[in-house]
Amino acid sequence: MVYPILKIFVRLALKIFCGDIDIHNHRALNSKGPLLITANHPNSFFDAVIIGALFKEPVHFLARGDAFKKTWHNALLKTLNMIPIYRLSEGKENLHLNEKTFQRSQEILSKNGIVLIFIEGLCVQEYGLRSFKKGAARIALNCHNVKIPLKILPLGINYSDFKKVGMRVEVHPGKLLHPDEIFKEKDTASNLLAFNNSVYEEFEKLVWKENKNRRPVKNYWIVLFAFLGNIIHSPFYYPVKNFVAKKTKDTVFYHAVLFGILLFTYPLFVGLLSLLIILAGVNKFIALSVFILLPLLAYAAVQQRKYSY
Repeated sequence: MVYPILKIFVRLALKIFCGDIDIHNHRALNSKGPLLITANHPNSFFDAVIIGALFKEPVHFLARGDAFKKTWHNALLKTLNMIPIYRLSEGKENLHLNEKTFQRSQEILSKNGIVLIFIEGLCVQEYGLRSFKKGAARIALNCHNVKIPLKILPLGINYSDFKKVGMRVEVHPGKLLHPDEIFKEKDTASNLLAFNNSVYEEFEKLVWKENKNRRPVKNYWIVLFAFLGNIIHSPFYYPVKNFVAKKTKDTVFYHAVLFGILLFTYPLFVGLLSLLIILAGVNKFIALSVFILLPLLAYAAVQQRKYSY
């Protein structure tokens, strides 16, 4: 129940947070399961936030296992359709737990669900592709062996910047691949390699090898609204931004953490401002209108910022 409600707010928040989200092949976002999305991984949990928000159907995500260590983290992340997957760097003793992850993924896919896995296995904030791990291939092969009519969707996600708000994001779903066309070898190792080779070939068309951000044509009408948006939001936004920048220094989590904190604290900021207006004796209709006006001014401020890149 939490996931579909949160998804509505995330979609609205992304329109403000990102300067542009360019989507190639909108039809792919309406895909139904059983579907295995294989994506690159340039921007930590923020990649999953964007992909999950854009797809019409619920998406289950495979996420780094160390994020599930605390009991309340584990409960929260599972509520948000996340499934832990463990890497060698998180302890060799945890790798056996991946069998449960693969079984859970297969169970979701057998019920016509959608599973997202970051096929590179790690997040690196650089352009281009890293070598692929075998997790996606194993899930696909397991489904193929039990006759689940799986489809595989390679999906490229690209960013014009990893440290600024108002960046351009390009989401580029590729061509659907079918296991019957890939798994033709007799041994498991050869089939896993064939899977990664087939997906990699498609990914080369989807992922930027360098920053391809387009400098937008400046809209001068937005300048005044952007100015007002910056003035009103500065006491709230910059302390949050500076706090997150300090806490995530030298990590890949800046956008993910900043977006998450803003998502849950911005309504409180708007509500507090509305309350102060009411206490000041201003008309209640004007006070309530800030719930619409402030997000629009925030949107204008972010749109103006993208022109300075």
